[in-house]
Parts: sequence; structure tokens; C-alpha cells
Amino acid sequence: MQLVEKKDGFEIWQGNRILLAHSPKNPCFYVGRGEETVEMYRGNFQMEDYLTERIPLREAVKEETAQPGVCRYRFQDRLLVEIAVCGDTATLHISGQADAGNRVWIRINGEKEEAVYGCGEQMSYFNLRGRHFPLWSSEPGVGRDKSTYMTWRCDVENKSGGDYFNTNYPQPTYVSSRRYFLHADTTVYADFDFRHEAYHELSFWGIPGQIRIQEADDFLSLMEKVTAYFGRQPRLPEWIYRGAILGLQGGTKRVFDLVEQSLEKGIPVAGIWCQDWEGKRETSFGKRLQWEWRWDEKWYPGLSEKIAEYEKKGIRFLGYINPYLVKDTPLYREGKENGYFAVDGRGGDYLVDFGEFDCGVVDFTNPDAYEWFKGMIKKNLIDFGLSGWMADFGEYLPTDVSLFNGESAMVEHNHWPVLWAKCNYEALEETGKLSELVYFMRAGGTGSQRYCPLLWAGDQCVDFSIHDGLASVICAALSAAVMGNGLHHSDIGGYTSLYENVRTKEVFLRWAEMAAFTPVMRTHEGNRPDTNFQYYDDEDTMREFARLTRIHVALTPYLKDLVEENAVRGIPVQRPLFFHYENDPQTYQIQTEYLLGEDLLVAPVYLSGKDEWEAYLPEDEWVHLWSGREYRKGKIKVAAKMGEIPVFYRKASRYRTLFENIAGR
Repeated sequence: MQLVEKKDGFEIWQGNRILLAHSPKNPCFYVGRGEETVEMYRGNFQMEDYLTERIPLREAVKEETAQPGVCRYRFQDRLLVEIAVCGDTATLHISGQADAGNRVWIRINGEKEEAVYGCGEQMSYFNLRGRHFPLWSSEPGVGRDKSTYMTWRCDVENKSGGDYFNTNYPQPTYVSSRRYFLHADTTVYADFDFRHEAYHELSFWGIPGQIRIQEADDFLSLMEKVTAYFGRQPRLPEWIYRGAILGLQGGTKRVFDLVEQSLEKGIPVAGIWCQDWEGKRETSFGKRLQWEWRWDEKWYPGLSEKIAEYEKKGIRFLGYINPYLVKDTPLYREGKENGYFAVDGRGGDYLVDFGEFDCGVVDFTNPDAYEWFKGMIKKNLIDFGLSGWMADFGEYLPTDVSLFNGESAMVEHNHWPVLWAKCNYEALEETGKLSELVYFMRAGGTGSQRYCPLLWAGDQCVDFSIHDGLASVICAALSAAVMGNGLHHSDIGGYTSLYENVRTKEVFLRWAEMAAFTPVMRTHEGNRPDTNFQYYDDEDTMREFARLTRIHVALTPYLKDLVEENAVRGIPVQRPLFFHYENDPQTYQIQTEYLLGEDLLVAPVYLSGKDEWEAYLPEDEWVHLWSGREYRKGKIKVAAKMGEIPVFYRKASRYRTLFENIAGR
């Protein structure tokens, strides 16, 4: 990159193209004032901004600086910007002056054919061009499509329908098809707007502090730089490759009876995940959990003995936790007595409604509270014998709480999921269990890459809807991947069942066949287990699920190599096609196919009633996994009967024998 100073401004060049340019006629910085209104209902946020002022900063006065290679510009006594360009990186340090206001806009040069990805984990659109993306951690919503009955009804009844941009994991970072990434080092509310052909406009409810732009020669090198900056996920534990993680609940007898039935049917089992190990409660939404994070002896009698028994068989036990405690339980009272919860503006109790029960918010900005909760994880989960857990939630920090560190909750909100991830990470690290145990999260933010060993896509609907069903998981994995989260998976069959929407056998099996070609297979009974189809509901499904899980296990040598590459280089396991086929323009628009490593192309069947499926293959020699038929570049149609998801491997792959054996040829 290169900084070019001009008489009345400056330009930052990437090769022979301008990335950032300022002149009085076309300023790249704007400041202003706004008055926000924020309303939260059960993790769903309504954000509105009444803008009272927006000023283009046309005049840039250069100031002397003692730092070599750093240029400083003062913009109308409102912003001070220091620009350093070194090699492949441009860094902008931005500080507000006396009359800076509380809103900042920055324009980055764009191009008509440019594609843009990232902004955290996005579930509706992989290429973000043509839309804007408010970046605020929240419930993603149910349906997430304002044209559907499901979203409309959820909006009307619970303010929970969501929209295309709602996500558990926002991040003020994007990756451009021009082979650079841009990151804003801030946790304030932001909106990245990619609707303009000539520029991308990034807006912030505060001073963004630092903007980092870094380029690379190719996308794999770019991912190495992205993850070198944000951190890299650790390796998965060895036991996770032994089979599926069965999501079961209902007490000791029911769970372990189902495990035995699964083993009898030939299903390879790596783990048993019981989210209700700490107890349960019934709500209108469905079966919920008792949010006090310790073993419920009445619900799961003899659990510690069962954990030890099944660990000898090579099967691990996983549980559930989140960073809140339900009111009037012993652990809640302990936290309250010690001042470990966030409080209201007067220092009184602050309780959050999580859907017919209220909880205290553990204040992770209080070092004592942070250590207390970390100690709880060590004692009640790790020492008890759990080999992993769902580290749920993290998105619900209200904006009107008072925090120990004195920082505004508007600033801490997007940071909260990262603090939660770090608390879990340190619990494993300090007990020496980082290579043995695993937790998975849905919430995230800048820095989750290092502290979240396994991402999961959240609470999808149990259907084929594009914005909140099976297809959304593919988009989620790809967008998370370009942010440096290379280990990703989902609830097989989805989670959320509301109104007349229930999981069918077809949904489960199509989801399962895709999950076989992801880093981790894990089932979930959903929020309404009794009315939704489960893998153990009929013999045919158990037989087919066993087959798919065996395929997943057979991929272990390949998957372990990919996980190692993710840990060492930051190259994700599931990848967009353009990572390896950069010269093919069509690959930049594909969000319903992915590469599993370099050698497998997966095109999941994400619609109902299909026995044939169209896929796009970039230029290479491809072999259809199930038939052995060879293909080259272009759109093709293949048979896609249940259990034979369209998968292709590169003919030149060094894993070719492994793939041939998986297909049974």
C-alpha cells in the first residue's frame, strides 16, 4: 500500500487502485450528532437514531509529527487522523476533538463489480454488496424475512421476527474481493453500508479509534493475516472425531436408554450432550432450562457414575451454561450478596426477562465477578466431569445497566460475547484442559476467533426457509469463515419450532447429510421435542443416520488435517469457492455451496421435494462422490436422493483413495 499526499488532501493506494481518498470536493470523513433510542425485548433490539447534524469535513490541515512514516491531518478541529502505511497495511488512528459530535462516517472507495463479505456471521447474504448491515449483537429473529407469515407473526406477538441483518455475532470487519480486509477497532453500534457503487460508507455511534486495512496477494494469504490479527481457534479434541454428538434430554434413564439404542443401531457416538443436566422448566415457548449452573441430582441421578462409565467406552458427556443466573436460586443469592451482577442506574437489582423467568447479569467487567464465574465453570462443569458444553447467549446485555468498570453499556454490548468466550477459554486453559474439552458458542464479536473453539449457527427454524432454515447455515459458515472462525457447525434439523412449523423427517435427513461434511455432527431435539421429528423416531432414520455418521468418521484423516491447518494458518475448514478459484467470477456470488478443504465441493440440498440438484463446478477435474462420474467446469445436474448429498472431489486429490472408499466403490 502507498500513501500519496496531495495539495489539498491525500490518497491511499492499493496497487493501481485507490482505497481511501480525501479532497475538499469528495471528503472521506463526516461527523455529526444523533439521539438514539434503544428498546430490548428478550434479546431483540429496536434501534432508532434521530440525526440532528451531519457535516462533511472538507478541510484537512497537515500537522507535523515526530513519528517517521506517520502523517497527521486535522479535520476542521473535529477529527484528528494519523495515517501510517507500512508494507501491506494502512492504519488510521482517529481521535475526536472538542466539537467532534457523537456520530462518524467514513467512506472507503468501492468498485461496481466488487464483492464484500463478513461483518461477523451473516445468515441471509454472503456477498454484502447492495445492502447495509447494522452491527449489533442480538437474537437473530425467527424467520428473518419480513415477507413471510412466520416473521410477521413473531414480530406482532413477541417482537422477535428479525431481519436479514440480525445476528448473534456482528463484527465491524469486512473482506473485499480486492483481496484486503478492513477492521474498525470499536465496539460501538455501527452500520456498514455497501449500497453505493463508488464507495462503502461505514458509520459509527462514536469515534471508531482505529481503522486497519491489510492486503494480500491471494485469499489464503489474506486469511492468514486476518487470523494472525484476531487470533486462531485451537484444535478440536481427539474424541470429537469418533462420531456424532447426540443432543438428548429428559433425565438419566431416558438419555442413556436412547444412547444404547443408538449404539445398537450402529450409530458412532462421540458424545452425549444434555442441555438440561442442570434441570428444566416449562414455558409457553417450550421446554427451557433451570438457569443455575450445577448438576440437578433429582433430574439426573447417578450422572457422575454414568459419565465415568461412558468415558471408558470412548463417549464423552457435555452440558450447558450461559452467563446469567435465574433469580432466587442459591448461586444467584451468592452473586447478589457479593455484588457480582450488573445493576440499574440507582445501584439496585437489574433483572432481564428471558421469557417467563428473570435473571441477573453477571458483570464481567468486575474482576471478582469474572473470577467467581470462571471458578464456577471449573468446579461445577470441568471438575464434575463434563467434556464440553454449549456456552450459550451473551447477546442480551441491556443498554441501560450500570457496569463495574464505569463504561457505557452501549459500548460494552458488542464486547460482551467476547468477554463471555474469554471466561470459558481461561477456565480450560488454567485447568490444562484446552486440548481435551470443547465448548461451542453462537454469540461473538471481535476477538472471538481466539476464544471460541467451535462456533454454532444458532437457533434456526426447523424447515427449508431460505433466511432461517437449512440454507442459512451454509451462509453462516462461509461468512464466519472469512472472519477467521474456521470451525463451525449447526443443530442438525434446526431448533426453533413455533406455531404450525415442525421438523419433518426430510428436514432432519437433509440437514444430517450436510452435517456429515462439516467439522462436527451434533443433533438437537429442539425447543419442542415432543412434536418434532427426532432421529430415533423410526428404524429407517436411525439406519440412515448411522450411515451418514460413519461417513463423517471415515473423513477423519482429512478433517483432522483441515483442523490442523485452521489452527496453524487460520485457513477455515469450510471455505467459499473463490478461495481456491479466484479467477472464476461466478464463485464470488455462490453462497449455497462450499469447499470442505481444497478437495471436496459440497452442494447441499436445501429445498424440499428434490431428487435432482443443480450445482456449479469451477474449472477443475471433479468426480461425483456417489457415482464416480467425472465433470469439469459449469452448471450440472446430478441425482440427489436422500442420503446422497451432491459432493464432488478433485480427481488430483491426494485423498482420492479415502474418498473412493467412503463412496463404497
